[in-house]
Parts: sequence; structure tokens; C-alpha cells
Amino acid sequence: MESRSTTQQPLSVVNQADAVLFGSGKLTRTVVQDQQLMSRFHLQPSHQLIGSQCSGALILKHLGLVENTSICTDLVTRSWLLELGADVLNQPFVATGNVATAGGCFSALYLAGWVIYRSLGREAVLEALSYVAPVGDQQSFIASVIAGVEQGIFRFPAT
Repeated sequence: MESRSTTQQPLSVVNQADAVLFGSGKLTRTVVQDQQLMSRFHLQPSHQLIGSQCSGALILKHLGLVENTSICTDLVTRSWLLELGADVLNQPFVATGNVATAGGCFSALYLAGWVIYRSLGREAVLEALSYVAPVGDQQSFIASVIAGVEQGIFRFPAT
């Protein structure tokens, strides 16, 4: 049995990770106000895939990773991001270069699909989604996620 101490990593590991995804939660607005915590993030979109789902977009905004670009988030977080001057889209997913945002809990599949697509390619996304797609709705489900990922990737090409 593997010890938890061998799988636990310090927060600083995210600064060297290939991909970093921020989820959401009801305490995200409190988290972004913790300057000691936020100062530990030194993410580099030039060589890391960085994404957020729902209120995780607040973290990207506070880290300055979504300036001058459109983002997606959930309906509750939308108003908070608008107050911060963000351009919030009414869609489930958008990617700009190596930074992606997803809005709504179920949009996490777009975010996961984006990371797999960018890391391993389209075929790997198809294989992963085939495993988790709702039975009887696999074809339309997979087509929807793939279309969202590809539109999100190619609408805003990396600069």
C-alpha cells in the first residue's frame, strides 16, 4: 500500500507542472484575498497549460493570467468577475493560447478534454470521453465536447 506521504507534494510543485487546473468552491473569493497564498503561484503560460472551472477563474484573474482576453465562469462568479473588469462570455469553454476557462460544473469535461487534446492529441480525447460518456448518448456527447474544445482552441490561436 502506497503511503500518503509519498503522494503529497508541496504547493510549489504547481509552478513546475505541465498543467495546472483551478477548480471552484464557495471559498474562492476568500482564497484570492490571501496574499501569502497567492504569492506562491509563479505560473508560466508560455510553457504550462493553465485552466479554471467556475470560480477558479477568480484565481486566474487575480494572478493576471486572463487580462485582455475573454473568459468563462459559472453564473454566480460572473458578476464578481464583471466587477473586476473581466470580459465574461456566455458559453461553457474558451481557450486563449495556453490558458483556458470553463463555466459551469459540467464544463469541467471541456477543460479536461482541452488538457488531453493539447497534451496527447485528439485521439486521446476521443478515447477518454468514450469511457465517461453517458450510455446511449456517447456520439452526441463526445461530438459536443470535441467541438467545444476545438472551437475554444482555434478561435484564439496562441501568440
